[in-house]
Amino acid sequence: MTNTTFTPAPDDSLRLFLVSQSQFDAWKQGLDETASHWIAEHRFKGQAGRTVLVPDASGRPCFAAVGMGTDTDQRRSRFRLGGARATLPKRHFHLGSLFADVDLSNEALGWLLAGYKYTTYAGGAAPDSAQLSCPDGVDGARLEKIAHGECLTRDLINTPANDMGPPELEAAALQLAERFGAKLSVTHGEDLLEKNFPLIYTVGAASPREPRLIDMSWGTSGPKLALVGKGVCFDTGGLNLKPGASMGLMKKDMGGAATVLGLAQMIMALDLPLQLRVLIPAVENSVAGNAFRPGDILPSRKGLTVEINNTDAEGRLVLADALALADEDAPDLIVSMATLTGAARVAVGPDLAPFYTDDEDIATALTSAAERIADPVWRMPFWDPYESMIEPGIADLDNAPKGGFAGSITAALFLRRFVTSTQRYAHFDIYGWQPKPAPARPIGGVGQGARALLEMLPTALNL
Repeated sequence: MTNTTFTPAPDDSLRLFLVSQSQFDAWKQGLDETASHWIAEHRFKGQAGRTVLVPDASGRPCFAAVGMGTDTDQRRSRFRLGGARATLPKRHFHLGSLFADVDLSNEALGWLLAGYKYTTYAGGAAPDSAQLSCPDGVDGARLEKIAHGECLTRDLINTPANDMGPPELEAAALQLAERFGAKLSVTHGEDLLEKNFPLIYTVGAASPREPRLIDMSWGTSGPKLALVGKGVCFDTGGLNLKPGASMGLMKKDMGGAATVLGLAQMIMALDLPLQLRVLIPAVENSVAGNAFRPGDILPSRKGLTVEINNTDAEGRLVLADALALADEDAPDLIVSMATLTGAARVAVGPDLAPFYTDDEDIATALTSAAERIADPVWRMPFWDPYESMIEPGIADLDNAPKGGFAGSITAALFLRRFVTSTQRYAHFDIYGWQPKPAPARPIGGVGQGARALLEMLPTALNL
């Protein structure tokens, strides 16, 4: 059970204070003697992650406080209020006066996201947790829609590949399209060759679950936005077989598709005035007699030929055909999102979402938006001097340059070759996974970059 909504305050709702260590003394001065003694006994001083439930003189719960920590603590983490949700009693709360310099909208979103639980396969329904009224001055309806989109992303990534293959990913897109009145068309199997998507077909040909291209559109007026998400529902590495340890998390290799679907839900739920197109090449990279091989040279929708030097660099191949299709419409902005390279994780770790763009306005708007709404991103360069690294000579492009240097950059450069008619393009090389528990982010699938993009769109597309 997931609880990502605010609830109206009942008569017995308790005040909840957010208190930093620097403002603790000022907060405590306004309390009565009973509350002051109780807080002293529990050694609460606004420490990060600490909570305290304070009774009145008769022993009944009166209010609670959540520690926001020091300025350093707040720089080092997000969603302190969300992190406290699980430690508070199962009561209803409403925020009292703030004694911490925090972004209340972000803290309220963290509270909602902390209500996410994935219990499909074990544990049954999650227990009820503390409830909160939407704080004054916060757009609760907007935050709920954003949280619901993030939960869709998490659910899709967390579902194992036996229940989230290309057919199930298509079904999820169809359900989303039907909910918001969007149009959906899907190209399956051999039809991919007939309609000139040879890379998508070839990467997915070895799986018994046929490859497909999911194409969803919504909106009839306004600027055009195309979202392209990598939908590799499981990646064995193909004939360049991954070792077992590297294969263990490959159910999340459709994290790009999950993220663009979550973002699409946010956009449609908020009824943004734009024309949205979502393209998802949905495949499994499997091993069979008809699997593509190292050394193969493959055609692409764009007309560029690609030498295969590693079958485990398949994500950029399926994205290439989808990006070429998106580019044919020359939208105002194309964004691709993919769990594409381990090199990105080496560069920035699991928490940051690196992005690439040649458009300075997009880069500035994204960076600013990400900081405002606590969805961290980091710009990486489309470094033109590395273009020769993806040019093997025997074909137009190399899908996996030798040497191991700049792996995320060369993958991004590869994708950029397939966007030639669209002026503005951004690519995200995300991780899509939370490796250890953090406030409002349990271990498992997680969206990255989607909220930053959503926040950026009004500026980038003049909405």
